[in-house]
Amino acid sequence: MTSIACVTLEVTDPAAAERFYSTAFGLGGQLRLRASEAPTTGFRGFTLSLVTAQPADVDALVDAAVRAGATTLKPAARSLWGYGGVVQAPDGTIWQIASSSKKDTGPATRRFDEIVLLLGVEDVKASKRFYVEHGLTVGKSFGGKYVEFATGSAPVKLALYKRRGLAKVAGVSPDGTGSHRLVIGADTEPFTDPDGFAWTTASTTASV
Repeated sequence: MTSIACVTLEVTDPAAAERFYSTAFGLGGQLRLRASEAPTTGFRGFTLSLVTAQPADVDALVDAAVRAGATTLKPAARSLWGYGGVVQAPDGTIWQIASSSKKDTGPATRRFDEIVLLLGVEDVKASKRFYVEHGLTVGKSFGGKYVEFATGSAPVKLALYKRRGLAKVAGVSPDGTGSHRLVIGADTEPFTDPDGFAWTTASTTASV
């Protein structure tokens, strides 16, 4: 298993979620949706990130998401690492929208360069070993705090972060129970990781 082809969000109302994601972010095949009533409360243990080229693009995407019904968790602002903000979609999924640049180099657009799935895990080192055993190659690693996998030109990048740290970045409590409401589609046989995140063969995931 070397790459993520898509992620499937399990939502209560797929039609409403499809309207939101097409209006707010213009997402295509990388994001799929399917109906679910699986119980879930609080932080679901992951975020999705849209990485853009400049701050103006961050603002454009955040504004579009809020107009489409998202809730602002962290207003877009400058930081040591760049510029970004956090919103929560109506289905409950948390999205980080960020740029490593602090200066605009052109007119604002709603284009993004990458989608990154960040999994909040209890033991980063153990989860790193697990994923390496399942065929991923480590791109960057910062001890027991953060791991980024080298997924090449895959539609969705993958990284691991301490669950509490990821919740803090997202601006929410780390507490949560029930389903992650997330299925990761890749070139792999189905499996579940140590933190309960489900992986399946990409062709078997459902879309709206």
